[in-house]
Amino acid sequence: MSYEQKLMAMRKMLTKKPKPTKKTKRDVVIPPAPPYEKNWLKTGLIKEENQFGVVYKRVVEYDKTYCHGNKKIGDLQSTLEKWKRFDREHPLAPKSTNKLVFFDTETTGLKGAGTLIFLLGFMEQVENGFRMTQYVLPGPDHEAAFLYASKLWKEEMTLITYNGKSFDIPQVETRWTMNREKLPKLLTHHQIDLLHGARRVWKTELDTFKLTSIEEKQLHFYREGDIPGHLAPIIYQDAVKSGQAETLMKVLQHNEWDILSLVTLYIRATNLILETTNPETAITHTNIGKWFSDLKHYDDSAHFFKNVIEKYGSDHALSHYHYGFILKRNDAYDKAVQSFNIAAKQLDGRERIIAFEELAKLQEHKLKNLEMALEVTRKAMRFIEKDLDLTKRFRTRAERDFLKREMRLLRKIFPGEAQKTTKSD
Repeated sequence: MSYEQKLMAMRKMLTKKPKPTKKTKRDVVIPPAPPYEKNWLKTGLIKEENQFGVVYKRVVEYDKTYCHGNKKIGDLQSTLEKWKRFDREHPLAPKSTNKLVFFDTETTGLKGAGTLIFLLGFMEQVENGFRMTQYVLPGPDHEAAFLYASKLWKEEMTLITYNGKSFDIPQVETRWTMNREKLPKLLTHHQIDLLHGARRVWKTELDTFKLTSIEEKQLHFYREGDIPGHLAPIIYQDAVKSGQAETLMKVLQHNEWDILSLVTLYIRATNLILETTNPETAITHTNIGKWFSDLKHYDDSAHFFKNVIEKYGSDHALSHYHYGFILKRNDAYDKAVQSFNIAAKQLDGRERIIAFEELAKLQEHKLKNLEMALEVTRKAMRFIEKDLDLTKRFRTRAERDFLKREMRLLRKIFPGEAQKTTKSD
């Protein structure tokens, strides 16, 4: 081998990268139980140990006949049967292959990497009723043990929450990520968020969608002796510092009521959505009909709108507005015109202008009544000019579209005049 070849061989040896060593999981150091353990156990909490440390829990059993507000929690079984018979997709429909669990958390703050979950509450059906299990975090050193005890890593569940998609589940994911070197992988669970459902069902009927307000107005449950939610983190931190957990038990009761309300709210919402014969307000039935329409379940949607119209006639114009689109889709053009006429006369704002737009489309393209289409178009243009509540973007778009429609209709109605104008130009 020449001198140059030897140099090249040595250079390759120097630049050769060593093989990466296989990473091993960090050895888990199990923290000792907190010094205040005896005080916490005196309140009725139960100690549970796992390979990551200690967690405390409270377990409550409920009979099927237990009532929360004006609903029996045992009615959940008939609720699930109704969803089984419903052969279409819906955001509130449970996944039949998953265990159904009602889930809520309490945290030390609302956001940020330093925010800890200190209470995980789960409730599920068992053979003779229901079981609620609440896990309490002893302190930051035991967070891995606390999260592991939740069994959110063990099997896929359907988690029913209230604002869980935006808050509870993202918080769990964040804390799991912080402990990812110790814990098994967090599973992706099917979620049903009852806050989204409540907003769809009671839109414009309720002033606020706080769970406590929903409880009073829809479940007839009134909390007595409850702590304000914003005090929960302070009470927890005091229980860790002082070692006294008596006041902390009020936080657990607050969480317990939250979870019980999830059960009865799910029953209540399902009954409204799937039991269409139940007497309810025009607003609620219209909202549910609109929800079905957005899901493209048009037959279900039409059923709700027809119920409202049969009961209230032309007094609830918003049902006519939404029903008009169903009728148009089913080629019932004359009936669609009737519904949009009622909507255009009684509604205001955006819906009124859209109702006029639909009337103009139907008259021009389906019923071939060009003069009526022109009359409706000009009436809409006057309302657009007067209505100060319309957004600038919507107003601009509507003015442009109706002006184009007016010009097109004039050319169709007076073709000769249009030709003369073109020649003179």
